[in-house]
Amino acid sequence: MSWYYEIFGTIAKPLGVLLSFLYDHIGVYGITLIVFTLIVRGCLFPLYASQIKGQMKMQDIQPKMQALQKKYAGDRQQLGMAMQQLYKEEGYNPMMGCLPLLIQMPILMGLFVLLRNPVAYMAQDNLRMILGSHEGFWWITDLSQPDQWILPIVTGLTTFASMSMTGMGMPATPPTGDGPDMSAQMQPMMKMMRVFMPVFIVVMARTMPAGLSVYWMIGNLFTVVQTWMLKRMRTKAMNARTAAKQTE
Repeated sequence: MSWYYEIFGTIAKPLGVLLSFLYDHIGVYGITLIVFTLIVRGCLFPLYASQIKGQMKMQDIQPKMQALQKKYAGDRQQLGMAMQQLYKEEGYNPMMGCLPLLIQMPILMGLFVLLRNPVAYMAQDNLRMILGSHEGFWWITDLSQPDQWILPIVTGLTTFASMSMTGMGMPATPPTGDGPDMSAQMQPMMKMMRVFMPVFIVVMARTMPAGLSVYWMIGNLFTVVQTWMLKRMRTKAMNARTAAKQTE
């Protein structure tokens, strides 16, 4: 596993610098982790916003996609080309749904390495921060150790809520003409992932530092709130456009 720590240790070092800086000014490790999470997720906000807008766009173009599927029901190659052209015209990229998760995972792994061995990735003279990583928070006696039930279950529930609101899963794949419609085939897998992933997170959270579970849980709550806000803004914008058309 030395390769694992070598790779993600390069991410753990700058994360350690940021954590140390925040802890020096906040003084409570649990709150420091929350602020750290909000900063990281705030930096990723444009990607998540793009993901949510893409999913909204996908809902908008569903009628056009269904019309194309009826029109080219007997020609899968032509259907694939028409779908690609539709995506291009509408400015929709199916792969954008995966990008935030792909960026988030290395950060999560780097934080895991950091919290597993803070001495190796923080300044040696910052003994206060290293000791701080063992502080208690809420009902947790030591954030460097796993919490066995309450935090893992809450983390799993927030993961389910986040995935349900964002529709997170495998991206929709347009027909290519070389085989069956992968988008239709992926739908059952997406539904299964929304159940399997939270359960997996619960199991993993029982073995990893509680501080990492706090990061994941707060990140999920951040995603739920930002998704709700973006969808609310979209609904208001659509209602305003509808009202404007009715007055014309």
